[in-house]
Amino acid sequence: MQVPSKGFARRLGLVGLCFAIGALSGAAPAAAQSLAEAAKKEGKVVVYGSLESGVMEEIEAAFTKKHGIKIDYFRASSNKTLDRVLTESRAGRTISDVVITNRGPMLLLKKEGIFAKYVSPESTNFPDDVKDPDGILSPIYRQVVVGILYNTKLVKPGEVPQSLEDLLKPEWKGKWVMPDPSRHFTTGVWVRNLEQLYGKDWLAFAGKLAAAKPILVESFIPSVQKVISGEARAGITYLKYVHIFGKEGAPLDYVRLPKMLADGHHVGIQAKAPHPNAARLFEDFFISAEGMKILAAEGEFVTAKGLYPPIKDADKVKALDMDELSRSEYKKWSADFRKLFVTR
Repeated sequence: MQVPSKGFARRLGLVGLCFAIGALSGAAPAAAQSLAEAAKKEGKVVVYGSLESGVMEEIEAAFTKKHGIKIDYFRASSNKTLDRVLTESRAGRTISDVVITNRGPMLLLKKEGIFAKYVSPESTNFPDDVKDPDGILSPIYRQVVVGILYNTKLVKPGEVPQSLEDLLKPEWKGKWVMPDPSRHFTTGVWVRNLEQLYGKDWLAFAGKLAAAKPILVESFIPSVQKVISGEARAGITYLKYVHIFGKEGAPLDYVRLPKMLADGHHVGIQAKAPHPNAARLFEDFFISAEGMKILAAEGEFVTAKGLYPPIKDADKVKALDMDELSRSEYKKWSADFRKLFVTR
């Protein structure tokens, strides 16, 4: 029997390698096609979350056009989304397939065993430091950045605050707005995370903010609305509103702070999802380059590589992810914040 030469064996190995690579490259599209077919048979995907309805409408239009599957979306605050998912789970009646909201509630739901493990092939679009180490939640797909917005008609260029400290000046007292941190969870988390900016003096600084008598509202949207209407000259709210309301003509700009605190958001698939294939297909689309481009175009600071919202200097924004609070921690701090901001 003739033994093959080393050169022949090497060539044979290269042929086998090429064949294997070709087989693998064909496997991914085949798997995606199979998932899409299975999802289409399920007919729809049910999503609960706090993502703005207008943004989800853009996602739904593109997703339905591509896959022929409709999205039933229930939108609520992160707290109400959390409560609804937990209530349905404990009643043994899971209705939603996918949950999309900010990191704190998503980690609580993860701890409760609500989510199935799913590592989307689209996760490769994201840096490693935003990925869930357990492969249960999606990567942090967006950072909702909290900053200072101001009314450009009321605040002249030389009067624009340059820092949070500037809001403490006498001329700003009672003329800016923020959500009440004793009632609004994310603002409570933001105040607690001032420690990232002010170290051990953060609570004293929070007291100074309270002493400046900000107008207190229930959440970030009423905050920006008061800035737009002129009831407040500036306010603590989401940076993305510069684009969202600015494209409707609102006179808004934001303060270029050196660092800003941000709230990360995840996608999770229910372990008992009624439409599991549609749920996986939805997550694949949502965090794909196509999905992230839709979000970025709507003013979102997405974490997918190389994408920025149409906001001036967006690529220069330095966002720090906020450390989350548990419910018990927030309950404790909300009582303290009430004493600082409301009853003092």
